[in-house]
Amino acid sequence: MQENNISLNNFEQCVKCAICTDFCPVMKVLPAYPGPKKAGPDGERLRMMDAAFFDANLKYCLNCKRCEQACPSGVRIADIIHSAREKYAHPHPSLRDAMLASTDFMGSVASPLAPVVNATLGLGATKAVLDGVMKIDSHRTLPKYSARKFTSWFKKEAAPLQDKFPRQVSYFHGCYVNYNYPQLGKDFVRLLNALGYGVQLLDKEKCCGVAMISAGMFDAARKNAAVNVASIGDAASQGRKVLATSSTCVLTMKDEYPGILGVDNSAIGDAMSFAARFVFEEIESGRAKVAFKEGWRARAAYHVPCHMERLGWGIFTRRLMEMIPGMDLIMLDSNCCGISGTYGFKKENFERSQQIGAPLFDNIVKVAPEFVVCECETCKWQIEMSTGYKVKNPVSVFLDAIDIEATAALNVSLN
Repeated sequence: MQENNISLNNFEQCVKCAICTDFCPVMKVLPAYPGPKKAGPDGERLRMMDAAFFDANLKYCLNCKRCEQACPSGVRIADIIHSAREKYAHPHPSLRDAMLASTDFMGSVASPLAPVVNATLGLGATKAVLDGVMKIDSHRTLPKYSARKFTSWFKKEAAPLQDKFPRQVSYFHGCYVNYNYPQLGKDFVRLLNALGYGVQLLDKEKCCGVAMISAGMFDAARKNAAVNVASIGDAASQGRKVLATSSTCVLTMKDEYPGILGVDNSAIGDAMSFAARFVFEEIESGRAKVAFKEGWRARAAYHVPCHMERLGWGIFTRRLMEMIPGMDLIMLDSNCCGISGTYGFKKENFERSQQIGAPLFDNIVKVAPEFVVCECETCKWQIEMSTGYKVKNPVSVFLDAIDIEATAALNVSLN
């Protein structure tokens, strides 16, 4: 196990203002949780004096990063908490937690049998068994698997067409696109192609590791991180931007690799970005042009995921959506949805997860949009299950609003 990078966690910069406690969604529904200040910087001071000091309630931290977003001193509070879990608690994940965190393994097993797996997971009897034996709450709607992986589609249908574009980007598709929802990856490729960019996959890609960090599988997360950093660094050395369609994947690789795992991600540099930000910046700068469909209309609400708020990149998605002539965009109040990756799937956390997300759900129902725009797949699962409203990634929304052929023609002259 690598030594946690306490210097990056900078707990001594905490001035004990306790602003972070006001922004913590867990404290609002679980009084037993000591809160980010006590669990993070205060606790770290005590742990350094007495290594035996450890608060088991640290497991309730969502890692939503809202405390870090609020901190006026820039203390990496959530990183301190997760680093303490590894260093002092030595967690051993249960079979359930290991399965939920091993997204590449579970996806590779489930995808070939997707119709059977999806039908089985939807049965009441299956949910009862998962609830009683695995402690995966029976009220949770489980994500469906795709029978055809995104990578399989890309290699056969899209890869042969990409080299014709003089401008190139690389795509970190992530587990969700590859195993659960390849359509988002297809939308990404079609949009970037229309804007005049070829899309390449990374030579090697592993799960970003965020679920492994939450499950205490730190060594496995480091192995994945090493593969991803090397692959992204290789793409960057060839002058390509590496884009992702998941806000959590980007946050994990840019922020948590050094902060929690102690993995040097300097090879990534500024190469890693979010797809919606890249598209906005290319159009805004004139490096790409777009033609919108006539008569396209939508009334949508934008939920900025916690990790997108931590990155500070929600403004780019907002500006991209506001570029669409027929878009009536409603900004939702800043709230955590409560699912926090695999956190909300666990029986002991389900009710708390729903309580945390209740203000967001109420806000969505109140504004009654046609759909919700969001960059996080687990937020999508939580919102769709809890409100009944469809959630769409901004890449898919923007693609739907443009005239693809006219847009492609506009960008031929730019290449």
